[in-house]
Amino acid sequence: MTAADPRHPLPHLTVDNAAAAIDFYVRAFGATEAARHLTPDGRVLHASLVFPDGGVLMLNDDFPEYAGGRSRAPKAVGICSITLHMTVPDVDAAWEKAVAAGATIAMPLADQFWGDRYGKLTDPFGQDWSLSSPGRKPSAEEMAQVTAEMFPKQD
Repeated sequence: MTAADPRHPLPHLTVDNAAAAIDFYVRAFGATEAARHLTPDGRVLHASLVFPDGGVLMLNDDFPEYAGGRSRAPKAVGICSITLHMTVPDVDAAWEKAVAAGATIAMPLADQFWGDRYGKLTDPFGQDWSLSSPGRKPSAEEMAQVTAEMFPKQD
């Protein structure tokens, strides 16, 4: 386990069942639990997970009573505004492991125009993840052509 560089931003998620999310992230992505601090009623106040590449993810249970009565968990608000991305050596194996653990497919895994094999998943807690493995890198001209075709100029 490696410590995160404190100069870099770390994602800190609020979820609707942090204990179950920790279990999912361990099973789906090979994370290791580094710390877990509980409130007296058993909710996760803070947890830290370390991923195989050394990345760190922090998370906690939703505490609407400290947010004006509003939930901040993606499932409760109905949308996730960020995607957590992982580049892995074997995206097909990582994909299958995450899906087997309970992730749902948001964008099928496929070879993409920018060269990576890439897809998006949603975990059981409403958090979006993208997984990729590097592939052939197209030239700047190829990228410009495909981008212009996929995203035509709007009048």
